[in-house]
Amino acid sequence: MNPTMTLSALLLACSSACVHADASSAPVDSHSPVTWTQQQKPFRIYGNTYYVGSRGLSAILITSPQGDVLIDGTLPENAAMIESNIRALGFRVREIKLILNTHTHHDHAGAIAAIAHDSGAEVAANAISAKALEHGGDDPDDPQRGMGKTYPKVGHVRIVADGETVHVGPLALQMHAMPGHMPGSTGWTWRSCENGRCQSMVYADSISLLSNHRYRYTDPAHPERIAGYRHTLAILSTLPCDILLIPHPPQDFFQRAARIIPGKSNPLIDAHACKAYAQEGQSNLQDRIRLEAGMQAAH
Repeated sequence: MNPTMTLSALLLACSSACVHADASSAPVDSHSPVTWTQQQKPFRIYGNTYYVGSRGLSAILITSPQGDVLIDGTLPENAAMIESNIRALGFRVREIKLILNTHTHHDHAGAIAAIAHDSGAEVAANAISAKALEHGGDDPDDPQRGMGKTYPKVGHVRIVADGETVHVGPLALQMHAMPGHMPGSTGWTWRSCENGRCQSMVYADSISLLSNHRYRYTDPAHPERIAGYRHTLAILSTLPCDILLIPHPPQDFFQRAARIIPGKSNPLIDAHACKAYAQEGQSNLQDRIRLEAGMQAAH
């Protein structure tokens, strides 16, 4: 047996398997700001879809020979981390041709300006989010206005309409308006394939209904707030959905990802995940309506 050949074969096998298996198996509280800047080793989610975010904030890379798409940038101070994660997977930052976003809070959009500058990528979003990105996150209609931070402004943002599909080479990602967490909240869907099997990928926006003390989802002057969120839940219930990704990784996400083995059933595949996410959103809505009714009664 040739030792050199054996070592080469092992390294070749690990080049695929280790990209899958590098996710830490520890549970994560991704809503704790401590996790937002913690390093997370990047890994392949499925096919040409990769996780390149921090421990508590998702950033998703979709690759092709003609260029890549990045969704979300996380915090401004994480730009170098995201770029390092991309390089660690063997890709170049300059290969990013398009940057997309779920919503424009600083913990998800803060690094977009820096990564767009370093990559030369175009940034695209719906009209509401585009305006917020160009103003560094200062959105007067944000339910959480005054609770977060502003961030470097994005110089120019291409407008994408609800239902529109954006393309980079063979990549095709469809935009879905998902208002609620923010008026411009957005989800993205695409297909990723591995060993001849393709899956419907969904990167859905946050469904929490947090706000400052002034904002009311049930404000009768703004019926679009509740109606928009109900539309989001309806969309989530009907989307083709094999793998669900969200801006703050679920507690068991990295535990499941650590069990990914090439050629075996992917533990992140769950055809019921989007419906369950919509049901969680329905519970959030009922809780919020009760909260606001109680606040109204107290006055």
